[in-house]
This record gives sequence, structure tokens and C-alpha cells, in this order.
Amino acid sequence: MRPHPARPAIAIIDDYQHVSLQAADWSAVSQRADVRVFTQPWRDEDELVQALAPFDIVVPMRERTPFPERVIARLPRLAMIAMTGHRTSTLDVAACAQRGILVANTSANPSSAPAELAFALILACARALPAAFANMARGAWEEGLPMGVPLEGKRLGIVGLGKLGARVARYARAFDMDVVAWSQNLTDEDAAAKGARRVDKAELFATADAVSVHLALSERTRGVVGRAELAAMKDGAIFVNTSRGPLVDEAALIDALRAGRIVAGLDVFDVEPLPAAHPLRALPNVVLTPHLGYVVADTMARFYREAVENILAYLQGAPIRVVKS
Repeated sequence: MRPHPARPAIAIIDDYQHVSLQAADWSAVSQRADVRVFTQPWRDEDELVQALAPFDIVVPMRERTPFPERVIARLPRLAMIAMTGHRTSTLDVAACAQRGILVANTSANPSSAPAELAFALILACARALPAAFANMARGAWEEGLPMGVPLEGKRLGIVGLGKLGARVARYARAFDMDVVAWSQNLTDEDAAAKGARRVDKAELFATADAVSVHLALSERTRGVVGRAELAAMKDGAIFVNTSRGPLVDEAALIDALRAGRIVAGLDVFDVEPLPAAHPLRALPNVVLTPHLGYVVADTMARFYREAVENILAYLQGAPIRVVKS
């Protein structure tokens, strides 16, 4: 563990909604350290490194800013990363350990908020809610709105039946939907215990009226939804991704949307924030949200409260919630 100066400098980064200092009491930290908040995303790694070079402690928000080994190597003053969330795929914990950088985490975000958003996107797509709101906002009525579809009796295909996927399955059953699921390791017994029926991936995409993706991103799952899967979907089917953008072949998804074959609800993207000129922004059959799955007041308050606890424990020489490489 690296030593820190008598009055360290702390950077709270990725605070897009300007909530970090209100979500928790930072007064005890501010008495012992200088705290600065960064609210904008970084244009590139050089800008990130230049901005964070003077800081001893960094508090990132989940996986918004990646910290691979090459970035960590360029921050020789960095002594602690007070990450939010229980795990991250974008922070090289081993590289931190090699350089004596302490990494502390917080408790995990509960599955309820992202699962609720996933089902909200299914509903928004099924009933064309953004288009309906746009009509109302401009003083129109039902002109030009696509016809909505009910969910009752329709089939929901869940890709990844872990905690999040299982919760979405429960929501779907409450809407009297037929629920099927697939993932690499899913068994018939596990699927049945969670209220779904296991099918193979080809059947799921070919027969589902809506598909919702709930997998962690890894080398095994990257691109798990490709051109063949999207092409197999029914005309008018709904595709929802609230997990990670790179799980899906983005170019193939854009092609399917441009063809007008499917409707999509997307909370995650290959590049975040989504560039202003990105083609997804111009498509009428897609509902977009800015990675809001876990972003609710309760979760933010717990993340920042526990980050404060972690920082104070580190400054007192008795670190807690230490992440092992």
C-alpha cells in the first residue's frame, strides 16, 4: 500500500448528474483532504491522465471510466481507488496491486432498479410511448403513431437468467407472458426454478416477441447477439439491452433497425456517452436511455456513503472492503 501525503487530493469522477456531494456526507473527508468533483466524461485517455495526475485518491462511478493497466501506469501519484459497486470489468485490479495502489469497493447495486428499467423499455417499445409523448408535447394526438401491442400472451426471451434476468422473468409472468431463456450454462432445472423454460439460442430469437439481454460482459459473451440472431427475430419484435453494449453486434443491430424489422430499447452502447451524431439517435424505432439501469437515488446514496467510509478507513491506516487481485 502506497503512502499518501498529509493532506491528499481526491478526485470524484463521472458525476454526470452532479449528485456525489449531496448523496453522502463528505465533511469528515473534506477535513482531511482536498476534494474535487469532475462531472464531464473524458474525451480520451490523455485528457483523463492529465486531469488525474495531481490526485492521490480517485472515486470512479462504476465502469464509466475504464482504468486499464496503461492508464494506471501513467498515474504515479495514485495511491487509492475507491470504486463504487462490488465488481468492475474496466479496472485492472492486478495492475493496481503491482503498484501498491489500494482498491476498495462498495456493496453491489441491487437487481431491482436495472430489471425495472429493462421492463420499462419493453413497455415503452410495445406501446410506442416516446412517440406518443412527442405527439402530445407538440400538440398533436394519435397522428402517425405506430400501433401498440399487448404483452399478455406474448413470449419474452431472456438471454442470461441470473439475478437480473430472473427478476425480469417474474415481471413478465405478472403480465401473463410466456418466458423462455438461454445462456451458455443454463440448465432445464435452473430455468424452471426461475419461472422460465430453457430453449436453445436459435429458438429463443426466432420465436420470442421480445428479447431482453442480461449477461455480464466477458470474452465469451462479447458479440453473443450477432447478425444471425437479429435476422432470426420476428418482424415487429422488441429487442432490449440494459447490460453492456458490446454484447451485441452494433452494426448488425443498426441494420435491423434501419430495415424497420424490429424495435429496440437500449440503455447501453459500445461507446458511452453515445456520440451526438451516432446513427442510433436518428432512428424512429428505438428507445434510448443514457445507461440509467443502476442510476437511482438509493443506489447512489449507498455507493457514495460507503466510498466515504472506505476513504476514511484508508486515511486512518485501517482500510476496509479491500479488493484482492
